[in-house]
Amino acid sequence: MSRPRAKLTGNFPGCPVEVTLSFLDGKWKGVILYHLMNEGTLRFNALRRHIPSVTQRMLTKQLRELEEAGVISRKVFAVVPPRVDYALTPLGHSMQPVISALKTWGDAHVVCKDGEKRVISPDEFIEPLAAAE
Repeated sequence: MSRPRAKLTGNFPGCPVEVTLSFLDGKWKGVILYHLMNEGTLRFNALRRHIPSVTQRMLTKQLRELEEAGVISRKVFAVVPPRVDYALTPLGHSMQPVISALKTWGDAHVVCKDGEKRVISPDEFIEPLAAAE
């Protein structure tokens, strides 16, 4: 897991939220968890294919932090070439509602197609709601 933020050292009102976010603290951790939830156990290169813009070094770092936090498990097979499988632990599976909520919000508020990535403006978001009434 990422190094704890200074504000995580004491009691404060946002503690449960901060701790939950610390599991996802990192550009690729949420995406890694999403793919493991949808695909099940994946090998390192399969994860790289699912996330083409991540570097090998960064993917390795994020996987190590998730493993250290107990969210994913890493199983190494003693074969040539080496084979490593990554899977969610029970703690990782318990994060399914969090990842699903993020996906649901993104589906409703973000456009990602034809090379375009943008957040839907409030005006665009209100129009479908008004049309449904």
